[in-house]
Amino acid sequence: MGEVTDKLKAAGNKAAGAVKEGIGKATDNERMEAEGKAQKAKGTAQDVSGSVKGALGDKI
Repeated sequence: MGEVTDKLKAAGNKAAGAVKEGIGKATDNERMEAEGKAQKAKGTAQDVSGSVKGALGDKI
């Protein structure tokens, strides 16, 4: 995956995770809230991965 792809997937995972987390809190569903937090963390990791790929450019 390239930098842009990682960043787009990161944004999607962060948004979906935030929605899941919010629904989990609103419905007192701890499992859904935890899944949302995990998905947001995955998005953050993808964002970092995209940034690293962008910084390294053609060096990798």
